[in-house]
Amino acid sequence: MQETIDLIAKYGYAILFLYSLGGGFIALVGASILSFAGKMDLSLSILVAGVANFLGDWLLFYLARYQKAMMQPYLATHRRKLALVHLLMRKYGSVILVIKKYIYGFKTLVPLAVALTSYSLVKFNLYNAIGAVIWSVSIGVLGYFSGGILIKGFELIGDYPALAPVFLVVLLGGLWLWLSRATKRR
Repeated sequence: MQETIDLIAKYGYAILFLYSLGGGFIALVGASILSFAGKMDLSLSILVAGVANFLGDWLLFYLARYQKAMMQPYLATHRRKLALVHLLMRKYGSVILVIKKYIYGFKTLVPLAVALTSYSLVKFNLYNAIGAVIWSVSIGVLGYFSGGILIKGFELIGDYPALAPVFLVVLLGGLWLWLSRATKRR
């Protein structure tokens, strides 16, 4: 186990950068926990994740706006979702570019949908940068301060392996319950 942690700490910033190009939530939380444990630097982890997250969204925007022929098969299969993003942009405005960093699935759709409109690249980059900073700092700091609790939980499961299935059932059951309530039609 220690070898794995040392390997992740050694290549952690590269892994964090690559993973954050497409989202990075789990990688940033992991880097924050490793920062709490003294294996990585929190400030550098937040910076790497924020820059990569910004670049990933900028790349999606660029591809959808200037390489439409290449993106057409993907765009065609997600027409309904892209239309939903257009409606959300119309209703909530540019704040969607910040909020989408926290919503799984929207992170890739929003830059694509916005690029298909006449939305300014400069304005997109501004909101994208603001969102990347807020996202990386909030998730990084939250992960860092949760690191102690999570490390103690993993140590407890390591000492009492019989608790692992119970923990997993409670975690998955809670997630299922939350998702079923959140997606219930009203």
